[in-house]
Amino acid sequence: MRQSIRLIVEGMHCERCVHSVSTLLQALPGVLEVGVTLEPGAAVVAYDSSLCAPDALRRAIENAGFDVR
Repeated sequence: MRQSIRLIVEGMHCERCVHSVSTLLQALPGVLEVGVTLEPGAAVVAYDSSLCAPDALRRAIENAGFDVR
């Protein structure tokens, strides 16, 4: 089932950070759409809840060195 979540991502300082977060999220199984913005530092992710969970999205971002709220 299609779900979406908005995550606040702290620690992004440039467009390279935005690109990195976007790319890593798009690579996760079940992720359908990704939108990442530098200001206000957010990621909006649409995903298939039968293949992906919000915790997996958060962990992927945190493993890349960013903080998520």
